[in-house]
This record gives sequence, structure tokens and C-alpha cells, in this order.
Amino acid sequence: MSQYRKRSKYTEKSGKNKEAAIEAALAELGAKREEVDIEVIDAGSKGFLGIGARDARVKVTLKNAGTDEVKENAHSAAKPDKVKTPKTEKVKKQPSENGVAEDAKKFLADIFAAMNLEVEIDARMDEGSVQIDLSGDNMGIIIGKRGDTLDSLQYLTSLVVNQRSDDYIKVSIDTENYREKRTEALLALSNRLEEKVTRTGKKFTLEPMNPYERRVIHSNLQSSETVTTYSIGQEPYRKVVIAPKGAKYKKDGYKKRNRSRKPKSTPPVKTENTEYTPVTYKADFKPTQHKAEYKNFEDYLAAHQSENTEE
Repeated sequence: MSQYRKRSKYTEKSGKNKEAAIEAALAELGAKREEVDIEVIDAGSKGFLGIGARDARVKVTLKNAGTDEVKENAHSAAKPDKVKTPKTEKVKKQPSENGVAEDAKKFLADIFAAMNLEVEIDARMDEGSVQIDLSGDNMGIIIGKRGDTLDSLQYLTSLVVNQRSDDYIKVSIDTENYREKRTEALLALSNRLEEKVTRTGKKFTLEPMNPYERRVIHSNLQSSETVTTYSIGQEPYRKVVIAPKGAKYKKDGYKKRNRSRKPKSTPPVKTENTEYTPVTYKADFKPTQHKAEYKNFEDYLAAHQSENTEE
């Protein structure tokens, strides 16, 4: 090949930060910083507590690349080379060196440190899932109202753990055996409501719950002979409805009302029985009746003959 193709004209490299990416690009080109032009494609981001972290990416071009390009084009015009399109390979996620459980533990430790909470974290792998148990003082703060804070921590930890894994890893976080106690409370509640709906024949709508708690109620009452269950609303306000079995309902949980209503007829007003004399209104005038004075024209002439003679 030509002597002018000893090294590439430019390269793109990624790194934890901009400087690391530039050093990697200079090493590949075999050039010094003053011999190249540097273009920052992506400055990268540290993310928030490891979530959304992004490597920096730069493009480094040799300053004399224009001259080399002219010479290379002249050489390639004489003997064209076959251009091969590089195949893009899917980058496989690299597992963490410390292990999935340790990544989850470190992430939670950073959060609790920011909250000024001393929490003991026990994280372990169990058949492809991460089981985490928290212990310490003021666990009520971590549990939150109806477990909302605990569910949020579990969701965020799941995002962090699955960043570096091609296979989905389930994360479960518990403290003071809250999950089991909550499940027992939901089972008792659903049994009481089953009896109430069966007795009254009226449906009952529960407060909004997360998908796990809704599944507990659905599973507990799915074999009931008197009631049925369904969900209504949108997340995060989706609710479970317990209704009598056989009751008509739609997927959205309510019947469509008939908006076309007939106008109400006013009932007759009852009046007291009072004696009164009916009043008859008569016309104040009578039509004028014209009678014929003359039977024929001859009578008319005879009557007016005297008037004509006198004149």
C-alpha cells in the first residue's frame, strides 16, 4: 500500500471524561496534542447517583490530514481499492466487577448517607434476583405511606442493577418484614370486604394501590363464588373494585348512562272543593238582520213612482 496510509487521518474515542477520550485518540493516531484538531462530540455526564451516566466522546483529526488526503486520492485514482463497510456490532453490557449485589448496596448506601440515615444493608443474590433487607432506626421514614418510599427505592435500585446486565434482574427490598405484614393485612381486608359485598349486594372500591398489592387481592378473591374483582383508573391511581358476581360492568368499571331522558309530566294540582256559579259570557251585540222590502223590481218602481211624479 501507499506510504501515505501509515496512519489514519482521524479517529473517534470514548472515555470516562473528555481528557481520557483525548488521550486514547492520541495513542491510536500516534500523534501529539499540538499535531491534531480536537472536536468534542459529547462531553459526557456523571448522572445522578450513577443513573444516566454517559461517557465522553471526542473526534481527533491530524492537522496535515488535508495534504495526506490529496496524495492518497492521487494514488488511489491509479489503483482503486475496495471499500468495505465495517459491520456494527452490538456492544455487550459488561457486568460489574464488584457484583450485582454490591452495586445495589453501594447505591442504597449513597442515598441513605444523603438522607443522614444510618441503615444496615444486607444484599445477596438468590436465583437470579437481588434480595435486600434494611435494618436500623426510623425505618418508618424508609417505608413511607403505605410503602411508597420503599417501592421507590426498589424501583431506582432495579434501574441501577440492570444498567450493566443483559438479562433482567429482579430486585426486592424489605425492612422489618414489612412486605409480609402488608400482604397479610391485604388478605384480611379483602376477606372482610367479600363478606360485606355479599351481604349488601353493593360494590366496593378500594384506595389506589400498586400492581403488587392489586395482584394480592385479585388472587385471593379469584375463586370466590359470590364476588368478582376488577381494576379501574390509571396509574398511579389505579384501584381495585369488589363487586357482586354476575353484576354488569364494563372494563372501565362503570355503566354507560343513558343521557336521553324523557321530560317529566307535571302531575295535576289538587284544588279544594268550593262552590261557585259558572259565568256565561254573551255577545254584546246582535248581527243586523236585513229584510227585503220589495219582492221584485216592479214593486220597487211602483213605490218610487210617486217620488218621481212629485219632482
